[in-house]
Amino acid sequence: MTNTTRRSALGAAAALLASPALAAAPRQPQHRVPYSAGTNAPRLRVPAFATDCHFHIYNDRFPPAPGGLPAPNASPADYRKLQARIGTTRGVIVQPSLYGVDNRATLDGIKELGGNFRGVGVVNDKVTDAELQALHEGGIRGIRFNLAQVGATSPEMVEPLAARVSRMGWHLQFNLPAAKLLDLKDLFLRVNATMVFDHLAHVPHPDGVNHASFALVKQLLEKGNTWVKLSGAYADTKVGAPSYSDSSAVARAFAQIRPDRMVWGSDWPHPTERADNKPNDATLLDLLENWVPDAGKRHAVLVDNPAQLYDFPRT
Repeated sequence: MTNTTRRSALGAAAALLASPALAAAPRQPQHRVPYSAGTNAPRLRVPAFATDCHFHIYNDRFPPAPGGLPAPNASPADYRKLQARIGTTRGVIVQPSLYGVDNRATLDGIKELGGNFRGVGVVNDKVTDAELQALHEGGIRGIRFNLAQVGATSPEMVEPLAARVSRMGWHLQFNLPAAKLLDLKDLFLRVNATMVFDHLAHVPHPDGVNHASFALVKQLLEKGNTWVKLSGAYADTKVGAPSYSDSSAVARAFAQIRPDRMVWGSDWPHPTERADNKPNDATLLDLLENWVPDAGKRHAVLVDNPAQLYDFPRT
């Protein structure tokens, strides 16, 4: 083979390798996020100002409340890695039960993460007006009642605190099992305040939409002062990942009733799940395509509804 022929052959081979058909596919970025399985990005491309309305910050500089078990640190820097993975811009830090009414870890998290973040705190009936005002200035826009266990709050505190925080434009957030929800039915029907139920209101399976707790939350949604967090698909599922089809049926049903009263949350760092059984946060976000298939309503869930509930600037 002459030099000219060899150069022609090599040039042709190089051109063939550079062609779109044979060029190597671009490598997908790997997202390694603490307390989250997998490294893939979600399929769903979220809009600008998409909001993760439920995650926690843990910081061992602050001691647990009596009876609280220490948890691994889950820092604002760790959470930024999740944001980079799923594409959200805004977020809401929810005070974990670990700290009782000591909201310092949550307030520090809001301060470090910046103006695109709000918080939900925990207080009891001894909180002063000055303390509530300081929490508001620190970014708190609601208070949480974890009634799944005996702790810092109780049902008896709901109405007195509702009257006080409603004047500030805050809401009341509830985490409780279905049996407790039904036990407190009269209270929830009576409360004259904005209420938010965590994690699909913990409607149990396999009954799902046929369970009495679903009917009660539906009644509250139709009343107009109630919101539901489309979060925690893994909390009550019997089916599991990746479809969470039983939880998904409940989420779709709630979203059809009042799409204007739904918000989405990751629940990172997934404190109820073992260290070796954390969910894939990309999968959790992608469930929204199934739960809220209409793009306009999904935009409301991710952007417009959180802006209303958490006092973010309207876009």
